Parts: sequence; C-alpha cells; structure tokens
Amino acid sequence: MSGDEGGDSEDLLPRALIGEAAAFRELVVRHQRSVYSLALRMLSDRHQAEDLSQEVFVQLHRNLGTIESLAHLTYWLRKVTMNRAIDRLRREPRRETSLEEAVTVAAEDEEADPLLQRRLRRLIADLPPPARAVVLLRYQEDLDPLEIARTLKMPVNTVKSHLKRSLAVLRERMQEPAGTPP
Repeated sequence: MSGDEGGDSEDLLPRALIGEAAAFRELVVRHQRSVYSLALRMLSDRHQAEDLSQEVFVQLHRNLGTIESLAHLTYWLRKVTMNRAIDRLRREPRRETSLEEAVTVAAEDEEADPLLQRRLRRLIADLPPPARAVVLLRYQEDLDPLEIARTLKMPVNTVKSHLKRSLAVLRERMQEPAGTPP
C-alpha cells in the first residue's frame, strides 16, 4: 500500500485534515485498491470486500484527526482492514465461494499459472483468520514480522509461529492432489 503514488501526496493529508473534501477523496482513491485487495483476500467475497472497504474509509473519515503522517495512514488502513475482516470472519459462518466468484477473484491478477494461484488463494482462505492475516501482510503487503505484530497487536513470536505453521500447512496441502479436501 504505497502512500505516495504520484502527485503532491505530501500535502494531501494536511488538506484533508482541515476538511478539504477533494483531498480526502484523493487519499481514498490512492489507497482503495490496497484496502480492497486485503479485504478480498481475507474474505474471499467481492461484495463483502467492497462493503468492508467502504466501512474502513468511513471509519477513516471519522478518525482522520488521529492520523499523523502518510506512513501512519498506511499502517492505520492495514490495521483497521485486517481487524475488521478478522472480526467479520469470526462473526459469520464460513460460506463456500461460488464458482463465479472464484473465477472473478482469480481473474483479478494476471498470473503465470492461474490454476495454481487460485488453489493457493483457496488454501490461504482456509487458514484461520489471524493466521491468514499474518500470511497476507507478510507476502502481499511485504511487511516484516515486527510490522505485522504492530499492525495486528500480537506478539512477534506469535506472528513468527503463525508464519511457520501456515507455511508448513500450505506446503503440505500443495503436495496433496488438487481434489483432496483440506
């Protein structure tokens, strides 16, 4: 989630903080793809990811005065997105993703091997929510374990444990034939 994607991004936050709607709108535009991507990977549902993304930006608008810098904004958006997604996953029973949704999610990235990528996304979606959040923040957002621990408010050793166990589970399940249930 890059906070400096062209233009005069340094002055966007101060302008948004004084109530300039256009500046806030530009902050949303610059971060919406990353927020949506994290939400989608966590929830495996486009509509829920869109809804969660909207909730995150509404919460940002309410809490804009607490944001100190663009780096803090990026951190805050990741943290709120992951925490809201984990909460939602804990509240709602897991539902199966329809074939149409799976194909759409898979089509969002142009990957070298779409079937392998789809299978890996499905295996990641089967991880418990906190472990899934750790894996996504590490490999999608490229955060180190200390940054992940800070974002998710969990001990660094717990983050490392989640990474180690999740990677072992993913490696094991990737070795299984494709039709084998998790």
